[in-house]
Amino acid sequence: MDFTDVSLVALRVFREVAERGTFTAAASALGYTQSAISRQIASLERAAGNQLLERRREGVALTAAGQVVLRNAAAVLDQLDATARELAGLPVDGGTVRLGWFPSAGAVLLPRAISAVRRTHPAITVTTREGSTPNLVRALRAGTIDLALIASAPPFRPPDAESPALKLETLAERSLRLAVPTGHPLAAHDSVDVADLRGQRWIAGPTSSSELWMGVWPGLDERPVIAHTVRDWLAKLQLVAAGAGLTTVSASMASAVPPGVRVVTVRGGPQELRRTIIARLPGRLPEPAAHLAAALRTAALDLNPPT
Repeated sequence: MDFTDVSLVALRVFREVAERGTFTAAASALGYTQSAISRQIASLERAAGNQLLERRREGVALTAAGQVVLRNAAAVLDQLDATARELAGLPVDGGTVRLGWFPSAGAVLLPRAISAVRRTHPAITVTTREGSTPNLVRALRAGTIDLALIASAPPFRPPDAESPALKLETLAERSLRLAVPTGHPLAAHDSVDVADLRGQRWIAGPTSSSELWMGVWPGLDERPVIAHTVRDWLAKLQLVAAGAGLTTVSASMASAVPPGVRVVTVRGGPQELRRTIIARLPGRLPEPAAHLAAALRTAALDLNPPT
């Protein structure tokens, strides 16, 4: 079969696998069986005359040929989707921008930026989705989002090693903070010493590393006591307010914490910085995405004014 004869179904399946990182996740997202996913990928690889995906224990990675197919498949599928929307009578003049964001960005930064775009460019449609940094990076590569708000911690490595390298723009760099119940002894001070965190109970969520927990102060010299395992940042803060433990927050979220929570700084140990970054594929941004990126820059500056 010539590659020009490949089906749109195969292209959509391929993009989903590239974005999700595994055949199993793609099958779940599309409502297919895993064997059906495998058959579509196999037919696409036969037509391409190349292996498009490298099978690994932890999932799949794009080969050089796979990157070529993905880049062009994303463009074709996006054009078809735009045509379908136009035929359905949906407004297209203002354009649509698709944004992915890490969970805590939805507390303050994201709503401010979207509100600004609605005021200044009401014809632009903004759609968003929450996700982890690895998922958002795969979505960028797959062409299912235009921009990604991602968080980065020292040593601030690139979010992936694929080519071409993503274009990264740092919106803010702020120190990590600690959220404590207002009735906790640590809440009596604006800052606490890192040694005071020994023996505390933590509210945290797992990361891709079995040794790291999102919500535990980094670099503790003891194995942390995880009292509650939670991914959602709002649930973490509500548990802090209930006196169930401590958790970490970014400085920009201090204005969004619920009653019963106090945000303090931590002294001692390495300075714990966190960056908020806009990631995108290289090249010229479409006008709707450029307007949203500008709104995100302004919102980040308002939340993190220069000192």
